[in-house]
Amino acid sequence: MIKELIQQTDFFISLEFFPPKDQSKWSSFFQEVERLKQVDPLFVSVTYGAGGSTRDYTLKIVEILKKDFQLEPMAHFTCVEASERNISDFLEALLKIDVNNILALRGDPPKGKKEFDYSKVQFKHASDLITFIRNQYDDKFSIGVAGYPEGHIEAKSLDEDLKYLKFKLDAGGDFVITQLFFDNQLYFDFVQKCKKLGINKPIIPGILPIMSFQGLQKIVQLCGASIPEELMDRLKCAQEKKGDLGVREVGIDHARKQFLELREKGVKGVHFYTLNKSYACLKVLGW
Repeated sequence: MIKELIQQTDFFISLEFFPPKDQSKWSSFFQEVERLKQVDPLFVSVTYGAGGSTRDYTLKIVEILKKDFQLEPMAHFTCVEASERNISDFLEALLKIDVNNILALRGDPPKGKKEFDYSKVQFKHASDLITFIRNQYDDKFSIGVAGYPEGHIEAKSLDEDLKYLKFKLDAGGDFVITQLFFDNQLYFDFVQKCKKLGINKPIIPGILPIMSFQGLQKIVQLCGASIPEELMDRLKCAQEKKGDLGVREVGIDHARKQFLELREKGVKGVHFYTLNKSYACLKVLGW
């Protein structure tokens, strides 16, 4: 399990993938996985669509990563609109394929339900999912949770969000993977605030190499991450001179600087949001 693997290593890389909705693209997806396997990731995570929209794909890809690629997979699970039966079925399916790692998330409302009322569902928060897993499965699963260095986009404040993070960990979460950030100081400050609250479990920083302005704007809109002024100036200049190719070069350079500083300052590991592309992550890692 991931919680044990983390304890057994001095430094690690982990990767996030998402299931291509079009199965005709699976072949090219697994080619990217093969390229990234050379960095020897400690584990790889596979996302789970809003409302479980990619559940079957998540399970199948996790199984292939385990059996065919000999990787340690972690399945994301979003509990919004889920029932106890839905959750149990998914967890049992994971155990059948010898996968016992979960990233427990509340999740976004299904498409078309922008005014979704979380108060009307059984599993309102990720902590509800974690509590259910621990009550029903004890320690059969290693459970990761999400952390937000700048606070969750829906949180009233970072301090309030940190209290919820501690609650998730106290409920049975084993480690934290952070939302992406572009200023390492945000991560270091976040870790210090967590320690003051008594959070001593691993907090793994999440990095996203910027590949295009369009992609950056979409991601920032979704998660609320801030962009340092100096970085934005460099990106704009690169866009004017070389278009998206220039943006990608700046994005990779910035992510590499983030990675090197994080490692130099003693982080336990770094998690990469790959967007199913190997090129940027390999460049950031110096391959």
